[in-house]
Amino acid sequence: MPAGSGGRAGVTGAGLAARGVRSSPSPGTIVAALEVLLLVVFALLPLALQDFWVIFVTRVLILALLALSFDLVWGFAGIMSFGQALFFGAAGYTVALLARDAGVTSIFLVLPAALAVGLVLAFLVASFLLLGRNPPSITFVALGTLTGSYAGDRLARGWYYLGGQNGIPSIPPMTAGPLQLTEGVTYYYLALASLIAVYAACRYLVGSQLGLALAGIRINEARMAFFGYGVQSLKAIVFSVAGAIAGLAGGLYAFHEGFVWPNLLGVILYALFGGVGTLIGAVIGVIAIEIVSFVLADAYPTVWPIILGVLLLVVILFRPSGLISLLVPRRARVGIFLVAARRPRRIPKEADDGAA
Repeated sequence: MPAGSGGRAGVTGAGLAARGVRSSPSPGTIVAALEVLLLVVFALLPLALQDFWVIFVTRVLILALLALSFDLVWGFAGIMSFGQALFFGAAGYTVALLARDAGVTSIFLVLPAALAVGLVLAFLVASFLLLGRNPPSITFVALGTLTGSYAGDRLARGWYYLGGQNGIPSIPPMTAGPLQLTEGVTYYYLALASLIAVYAACRYLVGSQLGLALAGIRINEARMAFFGYGVQSLKAIVFSVAGAIAGLAGGLYAFHEGFVWPNLLGVILYALFGGVGTLIGAVIGVIAIEIVSFVLADAYPTVWPIILGVLLLVVILFRPSGLISLLVPRRARVGIFLVAARRPRRIPKEADDGAA
């Protein structure tokens, strides 16, 4: 018995060693390298950039939060949501009204308020669309969230109290005690710290048992329901969390720009262009689109939206998985690489159990 057990353990160890020999880095390693590289670059950028570019990159960091919220619901839970702009805009208007009418500009009040608005509004939408008696289709959820975003846009444009078409201008600066957090290096690092914290939380979530359940729901929802998972409840949870992230982004954006207005943002294009299902792809998509938009607007001021639209169409047509697919294969996305990373731990345990 000991000899046989040792043989099985030896064979298992040899098999693991054979599988561990790879000619190229694993997808998880590539993603981690991209994360570290972008973190270092963003941390050092203000040291080399002029004030205009610091403001520009700050906007990119805030929009990356919005793109993350979409990647979380679509890339990991399979929920096609057009409502992220609704949560983003509602939170922005909320903090703008708090600053304009109540004089509340403290970062310790306005950012939690923005996060709470996004969370509560997303939960209400999820309660209506996701927690019904029958499981909703992707089309139903997409059209429902799109209708909610359109209704919010019409409300903002037609309500005089919210400024109508002009929005709410001249929002007072955000404050932290006696310090005013205006656009520049200070606000840049505030946005970067927020992005890092949210990204780390999302990375933990998608790597947890909840994240693996979400990946299973996206791949085969019916089978996950058969196994006893509360599929719609899990979807509602991640949808609400994503709404909170979009709300936080809306609060940061409102104070950074100094005004809010009823415009729906192209958050879906950001995530699809970079690639959903990896989190880092959404960040890459925001960086790429914002830089390309700036360059095209400067070179071709009259036709740049058409050129950008054609470019996005070409990339999505020939690279449906987004720019991230140039480095990370499709099979390694949507949490699959996390499952693969855990498998080697289970095999030795099973071998030990068999030996015992």
